[in-house]
Amino acid sequence: MSELQLYQQARLSRDPRFDGLFFIGVKSTGIYCRPICPAKLPAEHQVEYYPCAAAAAQAGFRPCLRCRPDSAPQSPAWLGVQTTLRRALKLIEQGALQQGNQAQLAARLGISERYLRKLFQQHLGVAPKHYALYQQVLLAKQLLHQTQLSVADIALRSGFHSVRRFNDAFKQQVQLTPGQIRRRPHGDPSVLELQLSYRPPLDWAAQLAFWQSRTLDGMEWVQGQSYGRTFVHQGIAGWFELSPPKEGPQKDSSLQLKLHWPSTADLSPVLAQIRQLADLDANMLAIEQQLSPVFGTYLNPGLRIPGLWGSFEAAVRAILGQQVSVQGARTQLNRLLAELAGTVPGTDKKLFPTPEAIADSELLMIKVPQARRETLKALARFVIAQPDSTPDDWLQLKGIGPWTVAYAKMRGLGDPDLWLGGDLGVQKALAQLPQFSEQQLSPWRSYATFQAWHSLSSPKTMPDQLSKD
Repeated sequence: MSELQLYQQARLSRDPRFDGLFFIGVKSTGIYCRPICPAKLPAEHQVEYYPCAAAAAQAGFRPCLRCRPDSAPQSPAWLGVQTTLRRALKLIEQGALQQGNQAQLAARLGISERYLRKLFQQHLGVAPKHYALYQQVLLAKQLLHQTQLSVADIALRSGFHSVRRFNDAFKQQVQLTPGQIRRRPHGDPSVLELQLSYRPPLDWAAQLAFWQSRTLDGMEWVQGQSYGRTFVHQGIAGWFELSPPKEGPQKDSSLQLKLHWPSTADLSPVLAQIRQLADLDANMLAIEQQLSPVFGTYLNPGLRIPGLWGSFEAAVRAILGQQVSVQGARTQLNRLLAELAGTVPGTDKKLFPTPEAIADSELLMIKVPQARRETLKALARFVIAQPDSTPDDWLQLKGIGPWTVAYAKMRGLGDPDLWLGGDLGVQKALAQLPQFSEQQLSPWRSYATFQAWHSLSSPKTMPDQLSKD
């Protein structure tokens, strides 16, 4: 089946697994939609297909007000293993083209500006600047639909430096004014409530169970079907909570986000980090097609990577979890928080200890060998001295080996292709699987690792703390 035939079939069946993987421009109305749009299906000769929302807008279509393309899942699957393009999109989500220019972005990626433009044109059909601007507009549209923020606040939180620039860009890109889709205000103004879409399936219960067995007192919480935690971004502390909508997560393929972040700065990086932490942009259709021949009946549909806020936190958890149980690691981490955690201003919610707090402490509150304390302090000092370092750079530190680095990248950065084959839990799971080569799992080896842990039945016994680093 060709790609076009696949898109046609997905459109006609309104298959939610393809939501965000392509967009549909309807020539008779001048509107573009998601493949799950509930509107009456147009005839095929009236339809054009686009790889991203920005490409549809550039072709002259305006977004549908029923299916709201601004709410579609992100990280399109056609990127495949295009690592450079994937990283470029992530940097754009973090504001790279608002804080710098296209030449600086290309330099960060280690490529020429010409090659950067070629990548975007080849895979997305638009220039990097146009893609970045349209993402800002779509975020603004979502905030207009779902929050009570003023237009001025929305302009700032969408990354625009002035209301005039925002109004001009919005009208040019969406062909509507902000006032035409403004909703009436309601609710708590200090807490934003947004819907975060994903492509099914999603095993939210398994994700909650993994987080719940590792929650840290005062910093994370699992209540009913919701997961929440605190975080710090750009020096400002906040918290968020994710839960299925009342109708159930599978009905509209979205999670409800409550976000408290008392800043008027661009929200895009925070929302992108939350999506990465919950792994909401995973294309489970492609992932499970790749893993199914290996795992067979042991494959758990919708199993995603339960993330953390950052790689430093993930590394600290991994170091304190070496060669102990999940509960043992949790006990040590709670001792660390009890002594070194700050709090979200105005609340009693704790924040994960900073590198500075760990570097300045003797760490006597944790009951571990002195060598492990020294590893934590060495990591903290390294991160302070080299804040732009990556987990791969930490391998030079005594006590940090490949397992810890892989764990930090997998849970802290959302890296999809890390295989923890040396983990004792993974090795135990492999005994019940047929023989296979590691390459059969690529580029989704991180998901294979979690599938292996999950096949041991109980989420609380997933021995991700049994490394040998």
